[in-house]
Amino acid sequence: MTRPHSSARRSGRPAHAVRALLAGSAVLVLSACEGGAIGANTPVSSGQSFVGASYSSTYFSPGSRPMAPDIHAKTLTGQKFSLAAERGDVVVLNFWGSWCSPCRREAPALAALATYFRKDPVRFVGDNVLDYTAAALAFERQFNVGYPSLNDQSEQVVLAFHSTVPPNAIPSTLVIDRTGHIAARVVGEASFQGLRALILKILAEKS
Repeated sequence: MTRPHSSARRSGRPAHAVRALLAGSAVLVLSACEGGAIGANTPVSSGQSFVGASYSSTYFSPGSRPMAPDIHAKTLTGQKFSLAAERGDVVVLNFWGSWCSPCRREAPALAALATYFRKDPVRFVGDNVLDYTAAALAFERQFNVGYPSLNDQSEQVVLAFHSTVPPNAIPSTLVIDRTGHIAARVVGEASFQGLRALILKILAEKS
């Protein structure tokens, strides 16, 4: 069969270049879901970073944290959400998709943490990225996710964080302190113990 080679010639690209582009695209898709390359710890390079095989966890010191963008969005069930309205609470914002295997693996830990901190001033919110609403709601039912998720099919919430501390991959989790500043980021699959330690550290800070 010579069709792939002929189509490459018609496009003006050699067949090996087309294959290289396709391979590169596959790597990008896989890395986006598996945690991917760990980006710079913007906007402060002095963050305390702990890097594992498929994740990174970074804590940003008070006084050098960017203000989180004032997000206005709707949840998967159509409720209005404003991030600024959550000031006074620590907000755990998890970026996920039902199509993402690491998201499925971390979901029980996130659901358990939301229950663990239910009596504390901690608010868990998901951001469901590039997903079908029905699939996302089924995911939440399957893993007993008791907190709301934003409907972010067009990635508007993700883009809002581009100039502060971008999520960098799916899954990613941001922890926002009680003054609305981004205090920590986990890129990749979050663990119960690791994320709990970050939340407790930020809860213990003076506002």
